[in-house]
Amino acid sequence: MRRRAGVTLAGAVWLTLLLTASCGAADPAALTLPPDMPMAERSQLTGVATGASIATRVEGEPFLARREILEYLLDHLAFTTQVIQTLRIGRLRIWPTREGLFVDEGWGTTGRLWVAYAAGGTRVIYTRGQHDMALLPSIRGEVLLIIEYRYVPDAPGRDLVKTTVAAFLKLDSRVLSAVLKLGSPVARKKADREARDIVKLFAKVSRAVEADPAGVYAKLRDRPDVQRAELEAFRALLALR
Repeated sequence: MRRRAGVTLAGAVWLTLLLTASCGAADPAALTLPPDMPMAERSQLTGVATGASIATRVEGEPFLARREILEYLLDHLAFTTQVIQTLRIGRLRIWPTREGLFVDEGWGTTGRLWVAYAAGGTRVIYTRGQHDMALLPSIRGEVLLIIEYRYVPDAPGRDLVKTTVAAFLKLDSRVLSAVLKLGSPVARKKADREARDIVKLFAKVSRAVEADPAGVYAKLRDRPDVQRAELEAFRALLALR
């Protein structure tokens, strides 16, 4: 499969794991959810991990970032995808609807996205969606994505961000699920690489914003779809007049 320019957030894990055969049988014991997560959400997400066809867990490449900027991007995913598009890093789109966030990965994968947990260096994201391909039935399923990160003080005003990304994929089709469980070391390496690319996406955005905050803000200001309240909050974080 041809390597695309740019990656997504949950969409990267979703699309890659669907299309690259197996990355190994899922290990439910590897699932670690925040202890203060509500029981209803915990039960649902545990079910995804327990019934998952495949799973991966990788360490992301450390990167430097301003803590307040990274936290804002993680807390405002729809706005973050507008930054991604503005910087031409990827095609991912996320926008709010009455039923929650909707995600369009840009290459045939769409679905509903929920941030199940956001606090204390952890983001737990659940996606229910499908991937559509020409002349083939849609592939439907669920993805549980867990991003854990911590800050290590580095240069003044910046921190070294160290991350771990875990993903669990549960397919609706038992037949396809059985095929995925056959296993493939090559596909496992590719899936691991794609999971690391999620971290690289945030690293690219952080570097671009730090390199030219005024320029990034000016481009975002020219977009009619950017909410003014989010843009002004972002401007304040960038310390722009």
